[in-house]
Amino acid sequence: MVFRRRERRSWLELVAAVFYPKGGWRRAASYMGHRLSRLPDTPDRIARGIAAGMFSSCTPFFGFHFVIAALAAQAVRGNILAALLGTFLGNPFTFPLIVESSVQLGSWMLGLGAGLHFPQVMAAFGYAGAEFWSNLWSLVTGGDPSWFRLRLFFRRVFLPYLLGGIPIGLVCGAIVYGASLPLIRAYQNRRRNRLRARFEASRRADAAADPPPPPRAE
Repeated sequence: MVFRRRERRSWLELVAAVFYPKGGWRRAASYMGHRLSRLPDTPDRIARGIAAGMFSSCTPFFGFHFVIAALAAQAVRGNILAALLGTFLGNPFTFPLIVESSVQLGSWMLGLGAGLHFPQVMAAFGYAGAEFWSNLWSLVTGGDPSWFRLRLFFRRVFLPYLLGGIPIGLVCGAIVYGASLPLIRAYQNRRRNRLRARFEASRRADAAADPPPPPRAE
């Protein structure tokens, strides 16, 4: 393939790129901004898509944020590609705040008192995943699976995260929509005016280069 990488990146390099993209986060943010602004759609639909991506980043369905973003974009009639790009608003810098606030709010909504903190939540996801696959393997080998820790994880971590993440995702999505809409509209208008000026300059240059037609003899 023409655009395939010459050297395939290892899993360690892929994981490192998630936490620190090549070229830095400033360059990555600039690239995302240009990609979002150049999408062939109206500013309103692009902004709705970005908001949908932000909303999906506030849910505890890790690994399915792209799917949720696409479904949310369809629900609000937003641009799906903008929604996929908008999921990158959930990054290692914003995830601790999103997770912490979502779990704390959800625990308060459920009357569970103080919720777990970000390191504890991430550790709980790791333990729950390991126990889930261990129990599935036990069903195959005829062992005795135990689902007690998974039930505790669902009640103390996943459910509070989900219930708290929905209102936080809606608020963050609304803020992102309100902030991105005028920026995208201004960028598209500036780019449209720049292209129009370039076209007019090219047309004037072509007109000046063409000699006038000779007068017709009578």
